[in-house]
Amino acid sequence: MNRISKKFKELKEKNKKAFIAFITAGYPSLAATAKLVLELEKRGVDIIELGVPFSDPLADGPVIQEASLYSLKKKTNLAKILGLVKNLRKNTDLPLCLMSYYNPIFCMGEKKFTDKAVAAGVDGVIIPDLPPEEGKDFIAYANKKGLANICFLAPTSSQSRIKAISKISKGFIYYVALTGVTGSRKRLAADLKTNLTRIKKIARIPVCAGFGISSAAQLKEVQRICDGGIVGSAIVNNIRQNLSRRDLVKRVGSFVERFNV
Repeated sequence: MNRISKKFKELKEKNKKAFIAFITAGYPSLAATAKLVLELEKRGVDIIELGVPFSDPLADGPVIQEASLYSLKKKTNLAKILGLVKNLRKNTDLPLCLMSYYNPIFCMGEKKFTDKAVAAGVDGVIIPDLPPEEGKDFIAYANKKGLANICFLAPTSSQSRIKAISKISKGFIYYVALTGVTGSRKRLAADLKTNLTRIKKIARIPVCAGFGISSAAQLKEVQRICDGGIVGSAIVNNIRQNLSRRDLVKRVGSFVERFNV
């Protein structure tokens, strides 16, 4: 069983919901990213998304854009991130997903990327700019190799779209909680409960919501409605606030732990 599916099974047995954290790989360095992954696991994070930095992150707001640019300047690339995951697997069995735009995967080659990702210990991949219709071959190969392809649904998704995504998404379905880019928000979308309830009636696998979750109260609200919540920009922003601190990892860990009360 894929680590992601196993984690959701364990959480369900404990009557708990998933806390998924996003951090940009290589921000502020790959060594720091490795330490952050292990620290966030200690602080109660269930699944971690490692963002692959890209020069044109169209789904991301300014906080993650800045982190991505910073990481790129440090020469972070997809191959190095796969190496990071491989090394992390010596110390953790935590489910790890890559959130990458399609270009780095295309440049490496879909099959080569999939094979290397699986060998390194990556559990899932989230590709914001690869519609399932355009990625049929990639999705089929990834599924065959055991790499969960996590697909998106949005507030604008039709009933037929929900059914289609429910059939092909693996690991979990990523519900984009708002129409816009990533970034902290003061309040969640008014139609969040309605849309998630509609999706949950159809979905065959767990549904988790992200984009805009910036407080423990918002995370808990999301977790009451679906199977988990994803916190990204708020964590990346906290990393930015502590870039000059020697105890950055501990400080970020303390911040993340507040979401898991």
